[in-house]
Amino acid sequence: MTKIAYGVWDGQAVDRRAGETALPTGWPDLDGFDFFNKGNPIRAFIGDRGFLIFDDSVSLVDAFRRQMEMAAAQSCGKCTPCRIGAPLIRDALAAYAQARPGPIDLDGIIELARQMTDSSLCGLGRTATVALMGAFRHFRADIEAEIATTQPLPEQAGMEYMTAPCIEACPSKINVPRYIDYVRDGKPDYSLGVILQKYPMAATCGRVCVRFCEMACRRALVDEAVGIKTLKRYVADRQKGPDALHFTRDMVSRQLAPEMRVAIVGAGPAGIACAYHLLLHGYHVDILEALDEAGGMAAIGIPSYRLPKDVLHSETDIITTLGGRFLFGQAMGRDFSVDDLFARGYRAVFLGLGCQEGTHMGVAGEDLATAGYETGISFLLKVHDHIAGIRKTDLSGDVVVVGGGNVAMDCARSALRMGAERVHLIYRRTRADMPADPGEIEAAVEEGVVFHPLVNPARVLSDAGRVTGIELVAMRQTEIDARGRRGVEPIPGSEQFMPCTTLIAAIGQQVQSGAVQPQDGLNLTRWGWIEIDPFDLSTSRPGVFAGGDCAFGPSTLIHAMSNGLQAARSINDWIQLGHTCFFPRTRMRALLHTHKLLASDCEEVPVKREYRVHHPELDPEVRRTMFEEVEATISDDDAYREARRCLRCYRIYSVITAQPIPEGAELS
Repeated sequence: MTKIAYGVWDGQAVDRRAGETALPTGWPDLDGFDFFNKGNPIRAFIGDRGFLIFDDSVSLVDAFRRQMEMAAAQSCGKCTPCRIGAPLIRDALAAYAQARPGPIDLDGIIELARQMTDSSLCGLGRTATVALMGAFRHFRADIEAEIATTQPLPEQAGMEYMTAPCIEACPSKINVPRYIDYVRDGKPDYSLGVILQKYPMAATCGRVCVRFCEMACRRALVDEAVGIKTLKRYVADRQKGPDALHFTRDMVSRQLAPEMRVAIVGAGPAGIACAYHLLLHGYHVDILEALDEAGGMAAIGIPSYRLPKDVLHSETDIITTLGGRFLFGQAMGRDFSVDDLFARGYRAVFLGLGCQEGTHMGVAGEDLATAGYETGISFLLKVHDHIAGIRKTDLSGDVVVVGGGNVAMDCARSALRMGAERVHLIYRRTRADMPADPGEIEAAVEEGVVFHPLVNPARVLSDAGRVTGIELVAMRQTEIDARGRRGVEPIPGSEQFMPCTTLIAAIGQQVQSGAVQPQDGLNLTRWGWIEIDPFDLSTSRPGVFAGGDCAFGPSTLIHAMSNGLQAARSINDWIQLGHTCFFPRTRMRALLHTHKLLASDCEEVPVKREYRVHHPELDPEVRRTMFEEVEATISDDDAYREARRCLRCYRIYSVITAQPIPEGAELS
């Protein structure tokens, strides 16, 4: 375990310079704090809850100067304590660090820090000086001893990182408070610009994102989480997607030589995001896609009542706007191999294959040839063709959907719209255990889907080659399993029959069989995903990177887009430098996550209760009969009301290291 010299955390001080003492209860687990990057020890860590010193030769004055320099630079300037206090503290600490002649007023710094903590209107100002005040309270003599030296203190290596709970919860690490600030200030174009720094599919994400950010929102400790997803959709719709000023060739920062070509396999969210960032940095990008349209599973797997296809395609078209090419009808394993791509002159390859093949229940009587039996994916493909007018599918009678994820909800809600008399949803655990977005579960209930929790399929029944029903067995909960959920087991003698004309097994997805061939030189995991290094998304074959569903298994659109940015960064390093590089922000995020350094249960700013704004939406009885979009965009007034609910829970974290921290190539 990493040895700490001294520090303060959550108000509790420790000083081990004179000998080992036990760490107080509640202090972070310091195992893994040894190095920031390989061979570069962490000498100090400063956060919103205190500071940890691992090397007692660290200059506290310079460390806190760096912290306050970031606070001053990032202050929004809307409240006096932070706007005035942060620069004054920064300048005073800088003067002491540089041994400038002049009066020393540590009590003045303490008073400014106290005013920032007590009176600032957001989390940045209220937490930026917590560690500094802890140092003055418990280790003032160390600070005074540093200042008493007549020589300037050496500047220390390290980095500062500003984040918030919502940012850390978002796989793409979008600066959520900043884009909400711009909404509140009446600048939706600026707000969209913040989102576009991470990915181009803002309107799409504003409709179908599963809202990890809202699950982490501290406003929920007061009343309800801020409608972050709602505001994202608002700014994207307000700016009219690709017709907005942002979506032009002027976004491209440079134009690289023609041989700087990258092949991307799959035009889903991961591939689109990867291509977007590479195009912005001047690469020549081709996207090879098996389908005849872009969007991947977002195009063929999310029904239009949630995501209208004109919205999706208006955002995937950014690729051609920026100079990229779509090569449709090109399936890996059928039309080309990885070897073929390198033979065509591509410098690197990104595999963003989606999971467009369903999995099966593995129960007696299950047969793909049985009429009325579908996997979730095959059914959603029929839904796509039905809506597009390619091939109509009309349902009748009772439909049973097995599963508890978003695919199951989409299947159930679509079945109602395609004529089913009743739709039953079967899930072997409780409704609370369902992995689907709670909003999608609630919408399905409103539309009349009947939920049957704690039952499991045992046998598919058919007659003359057509599904007639399903045999179910009741389940009961057992002890909590390794993932924190209770296990389930069948109850003997509880079998029951449920008749149906259509049975949809929406229980999982897998990469299209045959897409990856042995000659591609790619290692696979035991689950059949492409084996990758999670830090740079590199595969077992040099120059080939992979992300999204084919590397991590079926996941969310926001995860896939995050992988796209990560892959673009690695590809840029690979082409420019010949290797992938250490990315400091990724390491800082890992420290915060692994050691639970961001965990805090108190809201920073006392506010009155003000519940969130909700989308206008179609009445359940009306919408269950058609595929028109259910939700509408909120108004300007509602967007302002919702944006002002944000508590702006920024925090600043700093590390001091023994050596300068390396950076990768310019793409970030």
